[in-house]
Order: sequence, then C-alpha cells, then structure tokens
Amino acid sequence: MSWVILTGRAGDLDQVATPHKIITNRDYLAHPSLFRGQPPKVINLSSSYSYQSRGYYASLLASSRGHKVIPTVETMIDLSEKKLYENALPELEQALNKCRKDLGGDFPRTLAVFFGMGPSKVWDRFARLLFDWFRAPSLEVTIEDGQWAAIRKIGFLPLARMDAGHKARFLESMERYTAREWRDSRTRTPARYTFATLIDANEQLPPSSVNSLKHWSRVAAKMGVEVEPITKRDLARLANYDALFIRETTAISNHTYRFARRAQQEGMPVIDDPLSMIRCTNKVYLNELMAANKVPVPPTVMIAGPGDLELAAQTLGFPLVLKIPDSSFSRGVKKAGDFTELKQLATKWLEDSDLLIAQKFMPTEFDWRIGVLGGEPLFSVQYLMARKHWQIVNHERRGRPDEGGFRTFTLRETPAEVIDVAVRAARCIGDGLYGVDLKETPDGVCVIEVNDNPNLDHGCEDTGEKDEVWTRLTDWFIRRLER
Repeated sequence: MSWVILTGRAGDLDQVATPHKIITNRDYLAHPSLFRGQPPKVINLSSSYSYQSRGYYASLLASSRGHKVIPTVETMIDLSEKKLYENALPELEQALNKCRKDLGGDFPRTLAVFFGMGPSKVWDRFARLLFDWFRAPSLEVTIEDGQWAAIRKIGFLPLARMDAGHKARFLESMERYTAREWRDSRTRTPARYTFATLIDANEQLPPSSVNSLKHWSRVAAKMGVEVEPITKRDLARLANYDALFIRETTAISNHTYRFARRAQQEGMPVIDDPLSMIRCTNKVYLNELMAANKVPVPPTVMIAGPGDLELAAQTLGFPLVLKIPDSSFSRGVKKAGDFTELKQLATKWLEDSDLLIAQKFMPTEFDWRIGVLGGEPLFSVQYLMARKHWQIVNHERRGRPDEGGFRTFTLRETPAEVIDVAVRAARCIGDGLYGVDLKETPDGVCVIEVNDNPNLDHGCEDTGEKDEVWTRLTDWFIRRLER
C-alpha cells in the first residue's frame, strides 16, 4: 500500500525527495479515479481543515474512497473546539508535567509535535500520547505554565506557519513515520498487506508463542501477507498496518483495549475487537447472554452480597465454584468446599467486585476448547486438568504455574454436540476469533466460558486441522480488507 501526500498548494514540498506521490488537495478532490486498485494511505497536509474547506473534504472523500487518511474528519472536528477535546486534557496534562519535571529549566509556551514526535527524547511520552488521542501530522500545543502546566489549546500547525527549524523537523518526522513503507522492495517479495501482531515477549502465559507467530508468518507470506510483531510502545504507528492481531492477554483496563479501539477507529480488521473484549472478559455478562440465547451453562447463582451466599449453597450444594467476573487463565476462580470457606472467599472478593458468580462444581478430566472464527469452527482440543488439581492451570504452585496436557482432534472427530454448542455460544459474541470452553457431562454439554483471546499455538491447537487454521485466520483478515 503506497503513501499519497496532499498539500494545500503546488510547490509546498518540492524540495522533498520521496518515493511517494505528492499532489495538491485540489487534484485529489477532482480525480477520484487516480488510485485504482490497492487504496493508498493519505497524509493530508492542507493549509486548513476548517469545516467544508478543501482540506476537510479531502479527508472526508478519502474515507469514502476507502483510503486511510490522517487527519480524519473526526479528528478535525474534535480539535475545532476545546470543549470537544477537554476529556483528553487530564491524561495529557499529567504526561506534560512529567516531561516538565524531567526537563527542568525554562518551559516552552508552545510545543510543536510532528507525527507523535517531539523536539527531543524528553518529550517522547507526551508526544506519543498526543498522537494517540489526535492522529494528525502536525499539532501545536499552547501551554500555560504555573505550579501545574495546563494546556490552553491544541490546534493544527500548517506548513505555511512553520519556521525553517520546524519545517526541517517536520520533514524528518514524516520520513521516520513512513519509514516502514520506504524499505527497498528489492530485498523481499512485495506483500499485498502487512498485519501487526501485538506481543509481550515477557508475558508468562501468552496466547501464542513467538515461534507460533513465526509459523503463521510463513503461511501468511504465501498469501501475500507480511506479519510484523509490535509492542505496546507502537500504538502511535498502528495505522501504518492493514490489520491487527492481539496476542497478549487482553483486559479492558490495559493497553490491549486501547490498541483494539484504535484499530477499530482506523477501520482496520482486528482480533480481538473492543466489543468482544467487553463481552468476554466479564463472566456475569457471559452467563446472562448464554442463558438468554438458550446456550447451556452450569447452574449459576449471582452473588451481590452476603445475603446471596445461603441461596448459592442451597441451590448448588458443595463443593461449588466461585468466580470473579473479570479473570483469565483460571485466575480468580476458586472452589469452596463448605459454607465457611464460601463466606471467607466471597467476603474477601466482594471488597473489590460488586458481583461474583457461583456455579455448580462439575468435575471432569478435561475441558473441550473449540476455536471458532467468523462463526465457524476452527480447531478442536481437549485441555487436561493440571496434575492433582481440578483446573487446567494450577496457580497455587510456587514459581511457574502448572499446566495440564492436551489432546487434539480434527473437527470431524469431535462430537457434533460439542461443535454445535460452541458455535452457538461464539455467535452470541461476534464475528471474530473465540475459544469456547465446554464440559461434556452425563447431562449434556455446557459452556463454561467464551474467551476472546484464545490460545493458538503451532503444535497444539493447530494439530488437528494443520495449516488450515493459519490459512483461514489470514483469509479472515483479507476478506474484511477487501469488502
């Protein structure tokens, strides 16, 4: 995918040598058929972004033509009045004051930020955060210094208003921002698309190993797709990519949700999408959703306070399983053997959560995990319980958590009822990638939970269906890009 740089007038960037196309916004507006085939990425450097100006219409029509553009019309509107962006100021001012503390000495009244880059490294944190909030090529921040540095205004800084120093830094920042696209294409086979994969190399139980993602990269390359790992520091350059696959354990409260939300705002296909995260990370919601859609789940009692404990004990008997709504990898899930144990555990957990879930204890030697992608089954595996433990992961061991083994199956070998219930559960959530955990009991199959961020490792989950798993994953992204 190529870059197109729009200027307000001819000659604005005559001195810049780039492999990218530079045209005026007038030409871009007048010739909608200029970029047939693969849509470009557009950097709109118009002199004005005011409502119904050429700059405004350039970004508006870029969106309708399927071109990725910065700034978007939404960003133009957000920065048109302070009251529209004041919700961003507390976080930005906190970062700004951290920079002031690190900087020492004189503090500027105005600060120019180009493509999320400040005038020096000390400004990096603030500049990246500003670009995260407002993706624009050039921004000017007006600062009121005092005991607490406050932001008076955030606005666009057009090329025409830049002095020589600012312009030189702007061009350097633009080159760095587009550097990923400026690599010599002779060194590799050109890819139709580049997918970002968000990873944390230090995560103890990642949903996919680095080696598994390298395997996916080899499969995807045959389909014209380049897979590139990114980390939580790369949010500002996320729009350089065509799609996002999150391979860190997701949570609404950390950066994974911000990455998913940013990808969705950019119109990028993303796994996991923000709505799936919200739905899957809360077991209270999941239980209600499954019950409403007649998907079988274990007998369940909601606990909102001490008064519900007796009902849980009478309804479910002992032992029972108590769960914190937002938990993963068997964390925040405990077994209570009697009422005293239930009361102690619930009292402790209710200090941090207004609701808990109590479910009937259903002992099995394994849990089914059915991967579902785009509403269709993707893989089938049985996760065995950890040694001398009732869960697939034992977090009570010192050191590294103890995981049980696994057995993989082809989808054809998997019981039809297991597949059917898993697919029905996943379709209640959305159209992405889900791992549905189920128990097979004498009373039938029931859903334990639906994971928005399921494990997908080469040599485990893909053993039954082989590389078809990775091919279908790649194709899921491609089809959504080409709609």
